[in-house]
Amino acid sequence: MRLALLALLPLLSACDRQASAPVSPMSAPDSTAPRVTVRLSDGKGGVTAPQKVAKVVKSDAEWRAQLPAETFRITRGKGTERPFCGTLLDNKKSGVYHCVCCDLPLFSSDAKFNSGTGWPSFFQPIAPENVATLVDRSHGMVRTEILCALCDAHLGHVFPDGPPPTGDRHCLNSESLTFKERK
Repeated sequence: MRLALLALLPLLSACDRQASAPVSPMSAPDSTAPRVTVRLSDGKGGVTAPQKVAKVVKSDAEWRAQLPAETFRITRGKGTERPFCGTLLDNKKSGVYHCVCCDLPLFSSDAKFNSGTGWPSFFQPIAPENVATLVDRSHGMVRTEILCALCDAHLGHVFPDGPPPTGDRHCLNSESLTFKERK
């Protein structure tokens, strides 16, 4: 037990920007990993019916081995890229934005809009099941953090100042996404 707590110390310090953030669980075999209901890619630019699948659970060491340093800092450490610098900000192609950590489809280009904020912005996720939210009290503000529902990657924040039909602005880090163009 003491060793497990000591192993979590680096994770806790990485999350000092947000006291309410979940600490990444240690790796577990798929058979013991928690299950979550999400919609997977249908391979045609859409999503499947909701399916219950094992949550993607990896240690920080496993994530570091998989991700470039800046992507790890943003997705696993709840960082933010500088505005107007993200590679997907000006992407105008038709397709789907996926989680860079686990490849879960998150947002469709059909819901993307130019918010003028310097980050890719969407008025809704491709499937509500695929995005989780947490209260973020970091930096002297209260915001709503958005996470990948499958692997808990930090994506960005959602604000209530977006366009119709939802009035929401999902403000995302390009580093947390990969883009797959529709054929």
